[in-house]
Amino acid sequence: MIKKNNLYCVVASRQFNGIKGLLFILFLLLITTSVGWSKEAIPVAEDPVIEKRMLALTMDLRCLVCQNESIADSRADFSNDIRREIREQIKANKTDQEIVQFLVDRYGDFVLYNPPMKPTTMLLWFGPVILFIIGLGSLIVYLRRHRVQIEDVSLSQVQLERAEALLNENKKGKNV
Repeated sequence: MIKKNNLYCVVASRQFNGIKGLLFILFLLLITTSVGWSKEAIPVAEDPVIEKRMLALTMDLRCLVCQNESIADSRADFSNDIRREIREQIKANKTDQEIVQFLVDRYGDFVLYNPPMKPTTMLLWFGPVILFIIGLGSLIVYLRRHRVQIEDVSLSQVQLERAEALLNENKKGKNV
């Protein structure tokens, strides 16, 4: 005789077999595994004034991990650390210029979306224009050289007659 307190009997008696049972097990797995995937919420500053100032500062700073997002928009751990550091410096009554200078000293001019014009960033500012001019000049030289090479070659009368004969011969061969 089968004992009624057996787990299998309980599941079978409640008709958790077949598709209903599979869906129930899938639902339980989904609930239990999603807890492991969840992350802790990002803390927001207690003071909205500090948060507003921090967001204004981080809009002009580049995330060094993402490189195409501002620190304000990025969700990388690096950006979270920088935002926390900026909040601490704001609480320490540092000016915006002092905070930006601290980050530039620590990470270089690349952290700024608009780096200053100085000798170390000249190539950054004028490099694309210089490369465009070099490319345009190379294209012009290339096209001029090929224009000289591509000239209309005039054929002699004998060569024209021979070409005409070859073409007529080819036409006769196709009609057969």
